[in-house]
Amino acid sequence: MSILKELKAPIFKAGGMPSIDLESYRLFVGGMVREEKRFSWQEILAMPKSTVNCRLISVSGWSVRADWEGIGWRDFLKQISVDPKANHVRFTSVGGGYKTVVPSEDLDHPRVLLAYKVNGEPIEPEYGGPLRMVIPNLWGYKSCKWLGRIEFIDHMEGGYWEDRGYSQSGKIEPGFTFDINSQTRRPISGGEVIEF
Repeated sequence: MSILKELKAPIFKAGGMPSIDLESYRLFVGGMVREEKRFSWQEILAMPKSTVNCRLISVSGWSVRADWEGIGWRDFLKQISVDPKANHVRFTSVGGGYKTVVPSEDLDHPRVLLAYKVNGEPIEPEYGGPLRMVIPNLWGYKSCKWLGRIEFIDHMEGGYWEDRGYSQSGKIEPGFTFDINSQTRRPISGGEVIEF
């Protein structure tokens, strides 16, 4: 059982939670790349591993800090050849129910991961497993769950929550968050929360 389940972190299944078989799972990478690729689960696990301690912050008012394990975004980019004109990345869940777009500059961050474990345990499906993005410098809705497609593009476009009124940038704004780890409400100054 992961820390997310232990702490009873809220569950959001926007776009519908897909059923994913790891034997047939393939992570598609395309768009503005020299060569499209489809990575099997075993190929993903064989990529360089990183563990980062960071806080995932929901725009709905809660947050959780954990040790996330997976592939650092910068390491992942070494597996593919991206057109230098691509300046955004579209992330889509398996089955296409959820989509979000993130500027490339926001992904060039040492704690951005394609994550498959949290505090040493596999990420449960209800929390976005087997593979999800963790982008701690943006609101949690930019951290696509059930990751199925990564496409490099040259423009910003809408996404599941963005088309429903959330900001396209996903920048964390000043306000308050309920810290699930300590069960306290804390002020946040905006941007990535690293203070607690």
